[in-house]
Amino acid sequence: MLIKDAEFGEVLVRKNAWSTGVKFSVSTSGRLAMSVPKHTPDFLLKRYLNSNRERIREKLPLKDPAEQRTRDYQKKVLMKKAKDYLPYRLEYFAKLYGYSYDKCRLTHANTRWGSCSSKRTISLNIGLMKLPEPLRDYVILHELAHLNHMDHSKAFWAEVETHDKNYKAHDKKLKLFSPGV
Repeated sequence: MLIKDAEFGEVLVRKNAWSTGVKFSVSTSGRLAMSVPKHTPDFLLKRYLNSNRERIREKLPLKDPAEQRTRDYQKKVLMKKAKDYLPYRLEYFAKLYGYSYDKCRLTHANTRWGSCSSKRTISLNIGLMKLPEPLRDYVILHELAHLNHMDHSKAFWAEVETHDKNYKAHDKKLKLFSPGV
């Protein structure tokens, strides 16, 4: 749930059955987040916010609400581009090299370009759309190789190398970018 505030912009409210009090934090998007007990009436949310305004300003590194909106817009644009591109590119390489996966998920994680689960789900970060195509392809091939090797063993890297001879250079270049949106 989101509530609007003149100073803090959109405040993310999480009602939690296990909460015993009000807790303020910063969400990954830079918004103020507020965790409250599940049955907290909505009118009390603004009251809690107003009574803790000074403490929030002092303790939490919040982003400007305009920055939040810009980031939200960027995420929307990247998600659209990613939906139109990444699943098809993944499918292309899977067919080309004989891999079989169950599902493709698009994420906007702050720390990972991609992942592969033991349930054969490949997750790809929408931030890949900001990268040059060879690096995108490297991440996709890396995750496909995890379907056969769920670690970073010598056998895993040997498999990656069979599909991308420049994988070491691509891995090095990838470290210059951040997956966060």
